[in-house]
Amino acid sequence: MAAAPLQLNALQGVEAAKRAAAYAAVDNHVKPEHQIIGIGSGSTVPYVVERIVQQGPKVNTNRWFVPTGFQSKELIVKNGLKLGDVDSFPEIDVTIDGADDVDSNLNAIKGGGACQLREKVLAEAAKTFIIVADFRKNGEILGQGWKQGVPIEVAEFAWSKVQRQLVKLGSTNAALRMGKAKAGPVVTDNGNFVIDAQFDEKFMKQPDELLKTIKLLTGVIEVGLFTNMCQAAYFGNEDGTITAKEIGGKVQKGITFDVSRNPIVS
Repeated sequence: MAAAPLQLNALQGVEAAKRAAAYAAVDNHVKPEHQIIGIGSGSTVPYVVERIVQQGPKVNTNRWFVPTGFQSKELIVKNGLKLGDVDSFPEIDVTIDGADDVDSNLNAIKGGGACQLREKVLAEAAKTFIIVADFRKNGEILGQGWKQGVPIEVAEFAWSKVQRQLVKLGSTNAALRMGKAKAGPVVTDNGNFVIDAQFDEKFMKQPDELLKTIKLLTGVIEVGLFTNMCQAAYFGNEDGTITAKEIGGKVQKGITFDVSRNPIVS
């Protein structure tokens, strides 16, 4: 007998497409044999966890879920999934995360939520790293959609020195990120500061070289440029469809996905 369709709250527009993109990413990349799952951050990630939960206790009972930060940790705990950490699981089967910007080669800017260090650790630890986002993050060159700059996590006592060096490198507006609901700078989960550094297109066309240059600055903890790491990215579009990009340049547009269907976990 066929399984009954899932009962889901009605969503429309981009939000519905984000859910569809997240569901498609989970169905395509989170398989029953995957036991260690990295959970990232961002507005699409709750839908990722929602779909994983729908795979059922038969597969999830034996899984461990490793978060990148507070948001993903809360999602794991609230959904009754087993919380793990990268110390116990330094090798992850698949990590699914959001992004602030993704280029045509699946390089990404991450760190808008100040989690770039933990996010990159989980991305590097994963055998498969997948991005799920909305259409605004889907671009050709990094920085065309995301205007806030490259997020750079720096040691507190070194931020002023690093900021000056970034200006000399070409980021004339490099600035310490300040809190919106608190006085003073944003502090990461690791107790560090964040500098947002905008660079011209000539730098963003070669994100791997820019990453290496910034990473060599003493005081830099991590750089929110994720290069040569992502295998596939799924974007929810305004019209409710999905665009999927794969490593190697393959792009599929106008994908429709029935979120009411039950996930295939066998």
